[in-house]
Amino acid sequence: MPPLSAYLALHVAVALFGLAGLFGKWLTLPPFAIVAGRAGIAALALAGVLVLQRRSFRPTAALARNGIVLAIHWVTFFEAIRVSSVATGLLGYATFPLFVLVVERFLLGRPFNRDRLATAVLVVAGIVVLVPSVSLQDSIVRGLAWGLVSAFTFALLAVRSRAFAQVYAPTEIALWQNAFAAAVLVPFAAWGGDAWDLVTLHELGLLVVLGLLCTALAHTLFIHSLHRVTAHTASVVAALEPVYGIALAAWLLGEIPGPRTLAGAALIVSAAIVATRREPVAAV
Repeated sequence: MPPLSAYLALHVAVALFGLAGLFGKWLTLPPFAIVAGRAGIAALALAGVLVLQRRSFRPTAALARNGIVLAIHWVTFFEAIRVSSVATGLLGYATFPLFVLVVERFLLGRPFNRDRLATAVLVVAGIVVLVPSVSLQDSIVRGLAWGLVSAFTFALLAVRSRAFAQVYAPTEIALWQNAFAAAVLVPFAAWGGDAWDLVTLHELGLLVVLGLLCTALAHTLFIHSLHRVTAHTASVVAALEPVYGIALAAWLLGEIPGPRTLAGAALIVSAAIVATRREPVAAV
């Protein structure tokens, strides 16, 4: 049986991933700037880890393309939270197992089976429960729409990353994906120069915490736990990310989820767990 420290590291990592969503409310910067800062700080921290380990690391064009996908994923994720709530953004993103099935079907030709169909049904049911009305004027609908884009790009990133996992160390993959994501977004962040005029030392500190604690450290803890726990266990715990995020938002932001949100969360989290029954979700 894996030691308690491995399970603790795993749950802390997933809780930190969920905590990242709260920064979309704490920071007044636009999503482009938030993600550019987060990814840049995380890349520098991960590069420092590899240097201390005396390991070489070289970028590739494929990892650069992954960095672009990661940038889109994070920008749409924070936009979902900005226009709605932390819960809505997290639950929109948490539908990614459905999109993994779709991407694998069209890119890899993998057929649907009973578990895959159950995942799809649960995700769709969760979305239906979450949507109060079919109108883009509704903040929940707009937030969920951005969250679904975030989920799709994360699924695409997960499927693309499977091949890299056989060639590169996880820390190296995370480093270059973050570095390229930051490089892509810096021009967009600089373009919104007016927003930077309002930045305080407090917000810069929040960006550092987001990049170091919720990105670099969270990934490091998660990877460390995989040496002791199975990928299946890690996948199931990772499905709890919206649960941790919603709980933290209720505690730290006062965003108390209503019955509709809780019901949708139960269905979507159940879908993520079902998706790991026969095959761990590579996205974790």
